[in-house]
Amino acid sequence: MAAPSAPDAPRPADLDTGTLSLLAGFAAADLVQAALAREGFGDLRFSHGYVFQQLVAADPTVGDPTVGDLAAALGMTQQGASKAVAELEGLGYTERVPDPRDARVRRVRLTPRGRAAVEAARRARADLEDRLARRWGAGRLAEVRELLAGLLEETGGADAVRRRQVLPPR
Repeated sequence: MAAPSAPDAPRPADLDTGTLSLLAGFAAADLVQAALAREGFGDLRFSHGYVFQQLVAADPTVGDPTVGDLAAALGMTQQGASKAVAELEGLGYTERVPDPRDARVRRVRLTPRGRAAVEAARRARADLEDRLARRWGAGRLAEVRELLAGLLEETGGADAVRRRQVLPPR
């Protein structure tokens, strides 16, 4: 049951499109986070996803990225990227391994636990898609997805998705 709202509280339908889509995305992300927690990945935060997107997308012809590669891709300092990797390493999601061509270089990759978390997140997002399709029908959901993809194109965010370089908001 929804909590009572203040008499002057805005109705979601009265929000502008950008705010409405942002808040719907946050709510969907919260559902994924809750599903991850139920599967034993409760120590992951939304912000970890920015690092994960780079590790999942690693080009096999180049190899796993270095901390410097991650910093460049995420638009952050090498110190910041190193801190993020160290945190994920401490939680058991990433590991640093020697480069096969130069042992002085350390590369970052997902551990089996990290790959399991990726799969759990994918399942949680697929479950949400199924839930939405059951509620509104697959055709209507496809229309919503098309509209949201168009919104992403219109607002300039689609290229970052295609490059797997979605960055945190500034």
